[in-house]
Order: sequence, then C-alpha cells, then structure tokens
Amino acid sequence: MSDDSQSILIVDDEFSVRDSLFHWFKKEGFRAGAAEDGKAALKELSAQPWDVVLLDIKMPGMDGIELLKRAKKVAPDTVYLMLTAHGTIETAVEALKTGAFDYLTKPVDPDELSRAVNKALQTRRLATENTKLRAQVAALSDQGEIVAQSPQMARVMSLVESLTDTDVTVLIRGESGTGKELVARAIHSRGIRRYFPLVPVNCGALPETLLETELFGHERGAFTGAQYRRKGKFEQADGGTLFLDEIGSISPRTQVELLRVLDSKEFTRIGGSRPISVDFRVVCATNQDLEELVAEKTFREDLYFRINVFRIDLPPLRERDGDIPLLARHFVKAFATKVDKDIQDIDPEALAVLEKHDWPGNIRELKNAIERAMVMAEPPVLRAQDLAALRLGHRAEPSAAQGETLADVERAHVLRMLDKSDWNISQAARLLEVDRVTLYNKIKKYGLRR
Repeated sequence: MSDDSQSILIVDDEFSVRDSLFHWFKKEGFRAGAAEDGKAALKELSAQPWDVVLLDIKMPGMDGIELLKRAKKVAPDTVYLMLTAHGTIETAVEALKTGAFDYLTKPVDPDELSRAVNKALQTRRLATENTKLRAQVAALSDQGEIVAQSPQMARVMSLVESLTDTDVTVLIRGESGTGKELVARAIHSRGIRRYFPLVPVNCGALPETLLETELFGHERGAFTGAQYRRKGKFEQADGGTLFLDEIGSISPRTQVELLRVLDSKEFTRIGGSRPISVDFRVVCATNQDLEELVAEKTFREDLYFRINVFRIDLPPLRERDGDIPLLARHFVKAFATKVDKDIQDIDPEALAVLEKHDWPGNIRELKNAIERAMVMAEPPVLRAQDLAALRLGHRAEPSAAQGETLADVERAHVLRMLDKSDWNISQAARLLEVDRVTLYNKIKKYGLRR
C-alpha cells in the first residue's frame, strides 16, 4: 500500500473485533493499524500520522475517554470515532465533548461504518486544506515592508525582482540589523513557492545539539525528554522556503549534515531510521565574510559553493543616501499608534541628529532609538530634545590620511563633543580637556553653530 493511502488505526481490546476491522479496512484500500490498549495506541500515534482512529470506549486499564484526552494532545489533527457495545446517551455526550467526531454502537453495520469513516476523512481533508490556505495567506501577508529610496537599495531591489518566479538558492550578506530577513521574505514572496510558508532558523542563537534537533526534528524516545515525535524545520519548510540566518556560525559537523540534506533532499529525524523526502528552497544570510571563513577552514568550501548561487550584498544604513529620514518617519508613524500619541513627523533638527549618527546597529538600532524617544515625546512632532537621552554620536569623519587637513579633523572632533554634551560648554570643555575660553575660540574659529 502506498504512503499516500488513507490511514485508520483500530483500538480495541477484543482481538476478534480488532482483527476483523483491520482486515476489512485493508481490503477497502486503507493503510490500517491495530492496537490492543491505550498504551499501544499512544505509541502508534506518536510513531506516525493517522487520519482516523476507531476507538473502543470500554477497555481495561486506560478507557476510551481517557485515551481520547491523551490522544488529542499527541495527534490533534487526527479524527476520532468512538465504538462501544454498551452505548448510553451519557457516554456519547462525554465522548463528543472530549473531542470525538462521532459515536458508533457495536455490532456496527458495514454501511454505517463506511459512511462514518468517509465523513471523518472528509472533515480531516477540509481541515488540512484550511490549514494550508491559512499558511498561504500568512506567507503572502507576512512579507514585511522594505522602506527605502536610496540608489543603493534600489540596486538591491532590482536583484530581488530579477529572482521573480525562480527557485534559485540565495545568499544575503550584510551587517547585523540591515534587514536580511526582510529581503529573504521579499525573495520568497516573489518566488514560485510563495503560496507556502517561509521557515526562518536563527543558526547563531542555538548551540550545536539544539540546532540539529531544530532542523531535523526527532522521534519519540530519541533522547531524554523526547516524549513525542517532533517535526523539524526541514519538514516544516517542505514546499516552501527555508531561511537559514547567520549560517556562518554553524559547526563543522552540522555543515556536513546540512550539505547532505541540500544535495539529496532527504534526511532522517534524530532517533529515526526512515529517510524523509523534502523539497524546499534555501535562502541563507550572514554578517560574516564566508570566503574568509573558507580560507580559515572553519566553513566548508563545498557548502559555500552550494549556497552562494546568487548573492545579494546589503549596504549598511550609514551608506544608504536619504533612507534615514524615510525610515525614521516610518517608525514614528508605527510607534505613534503603539504609544497612543498623535505624533506623525520629525522636526528638521531631530532629523539632522539622526543623520549624523553612524548607526552601527543599522535599521534595528534606528528602530529601537525611535521607539525609546517616542515614549517621552509630546505631540505634534518628534524633537531633537526627545533624542538627547539616547546620546547619539556622529558619523565617523574621514581622517587626515584620507585627504583632510588637521584643522578639518579638529573641527569634526570639537563638533562631536559639543553635540555629545548637548552644547553644554562647560561639559564639552571637560571632554575636550580645554578651558571654556579656548572652546569659545574654537567655536568662533570654525564657525560652529548648534
């Protein structure tokens, strides 16, 4: 029988009933299984998926109602039909309240049983289709928004658009906080797998053993605490896109396992023995120089070639001309609703402060700064004074070795200290280690103004 056939598990303590139903369903083309008690049934439900369970209520040890309660936790998507020779209204109501789909009385008429099972399968099929539709809608709506107008990001988006309706493997490089996952979602939403989910995995946030469990999943009893079978990210991404963030941080052993899966499109759950076929697109991201890691032999060259089919380099925020004001206004409007304040814009002085900052944490740092400033801000606009507590520095100035004079370097340094102290002359003078008169002369000399 093929793995695609509909499946039914018969749970009954009477061998004659169990055996006759088992062979009847096999003859009808089902993938059939049998269990003599609750313990055996839970083991079967943990080991593999079942469409329908035909469950006797009156059994020694764990009765059908108690088994149903436990089974719904192990296999919540399975449809349960209750079966008993001692039917009462009370037990029927209790079974239905517990989560049974229907209730049949022994001896069961074959036609009645067939109708009940077909209805159960139809319900299961509709529920599965509904789940897929919700995943498809979520995949389309959860794309995030790339806010940009700079030429640098226009080039990035041009590359993203060139991937429309393709299935090519992509490597995204960029500093932390530059929006690599947003770009990955934009790629996914334009690809041929856009109606299926994008499954992200933060490889840098998990130690080696946990990352392997996260990716491969595990069988029941695979290790201490593994009470149930668990699907990993490979299975969850089947049909869609697997997004491996910070791939440069994975261990050499996991690199070998990952490469094998990418090449064979097969894997085995931890503690399992049966190969599972999967089909997904791979998008990877890193804030490291993978070529350098390859040279240092900490990242496999063959894996690098496997994931570096199409590369997109994200510019840091400090190099995105004109995007800081655009992003800042976007975040102000977003957080205005969150903090319930009628603030819809930023005044020019505050924008100047934001544009001078280097933003080493990129978009993530800017978003965090705006959120913090909005807590203290008052309508109608976000002002420079609202940003003062954030102690934002300045964009790094070119050194004299790059063509600037010492006077240019000194002017930039004095201005940085003045802004750092919010133009408190005494405090700025202390930072510069000069007296107030000297500082006033520097301000006059360089024509500095707040």
